[in-house]
Amino acid sequence: MGGVEQKWRGLSRWNSPLVQVVMIGFICFCCPAMFNVLTGLGGGGQRIPKVANNSLTALYATFAIFGLLGGEAYNLLGPRRCIFLGCSFYMLYVGSFLSYNHNEGFVVAAGALLGIGAGLLWAGQGAMLMSYPPAESKGRYISLFWVIFNLGGVLGGFIPFSLNYNDKAGSVNSGTYIAFMGIMFMGALISLTLSSPDNVIRDDGNKVSTVHYSNVFLEGCEILKLFRNKKLLLLAPAFIASNFYYTYEFNNINGMLFNVRTRGLNNVFYWGVQMLGSVVMGYILDHSSTKRRSRGLMGLGVMVALTMLGWGVALANQLRYSRQSRPELLDFKDSNLAYAGPLTLYILLGLLDSMYQTLFYWILGMLTCETATLSRFSGFYKALQSAGAAISWQIDEIKAPLLFELLITWILLMLGLALATIVVWKGEDVQEGKVEDGHENYSNKGDEECPS
Repeated sequence: MGGVEQKWRGLSRWNSPLVQVVMIGFICFCCPAMFNVLTGLGGGGQRIPKVANNSLTALYATFAIFGLLGGEAYNLLGPRRCIFLGCSFYMLYVGSFLSYNHNEGFVVAAGALLGIGAGLLWAGQGAMLMSYPPAESKGRYISLFWVIFNLGGVLGGFIPFSLNYNDKAGSVNSGTYIAFMGIMFMGALISLTLSSPDNVIRDDGNKVSTVHYSNVFLEGCEILKLFRNKKLLLLAPAFIASNFYYTYEFNNINGMLFNVRTRGLNNVFYWGVQMLGSVVMGYILDHSSTKRRSRGLMGLGVMVALTMLGWGVALANQLRYSRQSRPELLDFKDSNLAYAGPLTLYILLGLLDSMYQTLFYWILGMLTCETATLSRFSGFYKALQSAGAAISWQIDEIKAPLLFELLITWILLMLGLALATIVVWKGEDVQEGKVEDGHENYSNKGDEECPS
């Protein structure tokens, strides 16, 4: 019992890394998770996905730019203001769907603005999530974040399911969007309570890092250096793949195979299983070996096996239909076999998503422990992730064959995992928990604040 108390004793202090990770988890519970529920309905909850596809393309195009600049904004503004601005743009985006039938251009413009806000929010989230935890608990903290974040997706999935239970129109009602906006407003309020990184203290009394707020010129130079970082360039295909698959999963499985109320219910399962996936991957990355490199390779091996399984099943499912020959929409009350098969596939892909995201946050976190650097790494990750997503949504909008969408997604995932294996394999096989000169053992020898 004492071990459990010691493990979670940081919950008693507001400025502890654990509490701050929990708080960013609840912020993402309220904002990005509700956005994910809306996107997961296919077409933004509308019967025809064209406007939603175009808005998401605009969103991820600007996200690709401001994701990269988000680390700079974080280092200049700090987490509180940076994340509050991000939450505000999430509310604007959902609100734009209330005017969908009268002003489609506003939805696209709001998507472009959300790309700015999402870049700010996720750069702050990434810096906090990767730099605040102690080295031996990074996997646990990352999985805790994803559990809280995806709990938002689970509970949010009940909103369109319950509010549209008797609706046969094929599009969600206005009350659904209003409910999402109310929850996002709570996330914006929570963001105002975050501590400055300078004030975050670990249980051993040490600060997470010494933060020196930067200037625009210096940050610009540091961003350019990211494109010369060999490890980041090797990880680039994995970053591009990390949101690429959402288009296929949301539009062409959930959106194309199920009616609107069932899509909401499916998202409860999709985001629910993500909590399990993040916990499992977090355990592998923290406990499967005493050696950090061995744990990373174990996580990658599990990810490769499950990716082959999940997308192999997706291929078998895809061969049953096409854009020109769509099946009749399924309802959750249909016969068990008709509904359970595609639902099981959708759930499996949700499991893979959280394991994949947890794994790559952990890999980035093993490169350095410096908050300012990790905010830039996180921005680089989100920039490439968003660029991939923008391409993916437009591939779907031009009505590319569904089989092509599936295969390009699968190939990109496997390429990313293969190159990530090189990065982890070449990393130092150190035994974490070892302390030298009062510092935790990290592989980044050039970092004076966190030497090996």
